[in-house]
Order: sequence, then C-alpha cells, then structure tokens
Amino acid sequence: MEMSRKAANLIAASVSLKPDAVLGLATGDTPLGVYKCWIERHAGGEIDFSAATAFNLDEYRNIAPEAEQSYRRYMIDNLYSKIDMRPENRHIPDGLAADPATECERYEKLIAGCGGIDVQLLGIGHNGHIGFNEPGGEFVGNTHLVALSDSTIDANSRFFRRREDVPAEAYTMGIGTIMRARMIILVASGLGKAEIIHRALFGAVTPAVPASILQFHANVTIIGDAAALSMIDGI
Repeated sequence: MEMSRKAANLIAASVSLKPDAVLGLATGDTPLGVYKCWIERHAGGEIDFSAATAFNLDEYRNIAPEAEQSYRRYMIDNLYSKIDMRPENRHIPDGLAADPATECERYEKLIAGCGGIDVQLLGIGHNGHIGFNEPGGEFVGNTHLVALSDSTIDANSRFFRRREDVPAEAYTMGIGTIMRARMIILVASGLGKAEIIHRALFGAVTPAVPASILQFHANVTIIGDAAALSMIDGI
C-alpha cells in the first residue's frame, strides 16, 4: 500500500499544481491501490479532479463499453464513479469503433488537442509490455490496434469465463504517445516482475522489451516493492 500511496501522491501533487492536468491512466491490478488512495483523498477534500482530463492507455477491441471486462467499465467502477472528474474529460478508446484506423487517429488528435499528457501512469507486463505494446520487431509510435500475445491473453483470461472469450486485439497508446508524456510513473510489485524490471531498466533498448524505451525518457520514476526491485544492485 505504501508503494501505491507514493505513486498516488506524486500524481496528486501534479493535479494540485496544475488543476487542469492531463493524466494518462492504466488498468489492471497495479493501479488499483493508486486509485483507492485518490478516492480516499478526494472524499476528504484533499484532491479536486473537476478540471483534470484523463486518457486511458488501452481498450479491448470488439467489447461493449458496459461489459464487465471492458476497461471503460473498470475505470468507472474503480475510479470515475467515486471522484469528480467530468464525464466529457474521461477518454478511453472506443472498442466498438467501426474503423480501427479512424479510431486511432481520433484518439491521437484528442490527446494532442489537450496539449499532450502531463503524467502517465504505467504498469509493466511480464513480457515487458507497456499499455498493450507487445514485444515485436519495432516500436510503434502512435495509438494503434495490436494483436495480443498468448502470454497477455493468458494473463487476462482470469477476468473472463473462458480463455477463448478474451479479445484477441486491443487499442493501445503507442510508444511514441507514451514517451511524449512529460512525466512517467511506472509501478510494479512482486517477485514475478523483478527480472523484467531489470531487463527494462538496464538491458538493451529493444522492441523485444517495449518498456526498455523508458531509458530514453528524461523524467521517469520507478516505484516498486522490494521483491520487484530485488534484482537491482543497491536496493
């Protein structure tokens, strides 16, 4: 919980200094502690999100927004229904968009129109993915449609009744979109993330480990528990 609180406080400080901050938000298990801290502080009158804007990293393709497994539903259930961010300022890719290319272009234009992302919250997958940018042969710059890897489908299958119910594709912010954020906060926990954290931070910068690109960002903060950081010398 201390790890989540530190990440929550860093981002909350940005909102306090810039009430109309543009936040890049993530889903999954890792951000839940961060969102819980924000909800508690908002309830206590410590944080005002009413002028802030948020863009989610990703959304499954061909999933209804009200579906239990959609990331839109995740954000409403775990954050948006409990804070005062305006609905028109909460942006998530449209999983039911008729044309993927048009949807990706729309999302990029929305982000650019808001002046870019001030603070981007990230988790990291066991294969080094950030957002749904999977290991591959190149870094893809802008928001795009991606085919999910078997390991990512396996990891997410716990949220679905059957593995075959997990969508095979998802929209995700691209590596360039993420890297244009003015500040990035990556949160990781557990021994299972130790090896990939070490490879991402100290290994070769390669699209085979998408998170390794963060080595080239000027303002990245890594927040992890002792287990996740256990392969880093001096920690």
